[in-house]
Amino acid sequence: YLEYYEFRLVSEALAEREILLRAAPHIIAPLQFVLPHEPHLRPAWMIRAGLFLYDHLGGRKTLPSSIGVHLGRSKWGAGLKAKFDKGFVYSDAKVDDARLVVVNALAAMERGAEIRTRTRLVGARRDRGLWRVTLGRSAGATEEVRARALVNAAGPWVKQVLDEVSAAPAKAAVRHVKGSHIVVPRVHPEDHAYILQNSDNRIVFVIPYESDFSLIGTTDIPVDDFEAPVISRGEIDYLCEIANAYLARPIGAGEVV
Repeated sequence: YLEYYEFRLVSEALAEREILLRAAPHIIAPLQFVLPHEPHLRPAWMIRAGLFLYDHLGGRKTLPSSIGVHLGRSKWGAGLKAKFDKGFVYSDAKVDDARLVVVNALAAMERGAEIRTRTRLVGARRDRGLWRVTLGRSAGATEEVRARALVNAAGPWVKQVLDEVSAAPAKAAVRHVKGSHIVVPRVHPEDHAYILQNSDNRIVFVIPYESDFSLIGTTDIPVDDFEAPVISRGEIDYLCEIANAYLARPIGAGEVV
């Protein structure tokens, strides 16, 4: 995002991360990412500049600052080919996202919100400055509620909701993409993750997953049928190929669990 000058987006995301680190340390933990340096992909000065901005956008800092490291002489190069000697380390965090949704809902309920599970939006219309929203239950019954504001947080279905609550179909379009990951046996014993550059200008993460595995991803494939995505063999090979450009012990499709 910094490469495309999305400074406000990064700043807001980092500020929100600070809030979450303080509010929910029981489900959010620091995670350090190692970027092995590939001079022909991005020069060191560009990476240093990006990490400087990353460290200083977003206000108060809870996590350690970025550093340059020698991969071959430290834990930061665990599992990598010997040719990778120079790298950079930056700090981020990992979260149990399913629990984050639940604790947000519980916190809202403690402050007076009603939480309706297994409920769908049937329709909504504006009436004298308020929203009249029709909700449907799984048994088929409907109910109308009123609200001052309606937040469309429908993810891939965001345009469908816009169309249902607008007099005319929304002009905005949504590009659906499939971001696939693979899980393989742990590729190194350390606690840090890797962020790997690729010649197509994309990056792929290798993240410790549970206790015995590594999570590798992601792809970026446009799809029309987005409700039930399935990884393809081509995506598996793509992720393995990028990982194998860096890992000392190659992985193959047969190791994907």
